[in-house]
Amino acid sequence: MGWKDLFKKKKSTGLSLTDLTLSNLGPGYYLDYDMKTWCVEACHMYDWGEGDRTYEWQLVSHDDTLYLEREPDDEDHWSVSRKVPFGKLGEDLKSQIMERGDPPNEIIYEGTAYYLEGSGGGQFYKDGKGDGRDLLTWDYVDESGKQYLTIEQWGEADFEAALGYPVAEYQFDNILPAGEADD
Repeated sequence: MGWKDLFKKKKSTGLSLTDLTLSNLGPGYYLDYDMKTWCVEACHMYDWGEGDRTYEWQLVSHDDTLYLEREPDDEDHWSVSRKVPFGKLGEDLKSQIMERGDPPNEIIYEGTAYYLEGSGGGQFYKDGKGDGRDLLTWDYVDESGKQYLTIEQWGEADFEAALGYPVAEYQFDNILPAGEADD
């Protein structure tokens, strides 16, 4: 690169600084949270019916993976979660759900009791598009209301679990758009 290249006009990305918000994150974006820099790996959408949707961004750092969720309502509700090994929720939990159709009203995980708060079914759209994949969810909350546990059932016998907590939008900063290749 010569000194004259410094004065060449760069192509505009079409983004303004006001577009750099959590709601507008896309794959390849970077942001800071909890003293780490995260890269947005994917953006997914859950459709719960009747216009009720949840948006999820998979964030990856050098040693961790987080799931940032936004539930739009009168105001946006934000949370982050991490997957936990489903088997650690109880030896017979999977068989109990398969036999009875529902998990118990209380689950103990790592010494904390979580109480069933709600359940539902919907469609998951990988990268926010394509054919939806059916899922069932059960949402649990601890006594303080500051941590939650979610169980997801994908098909007959495929289960996942995640542990999460609410966050505020201001906790995320230094949002940078996806880089573009130089021409």
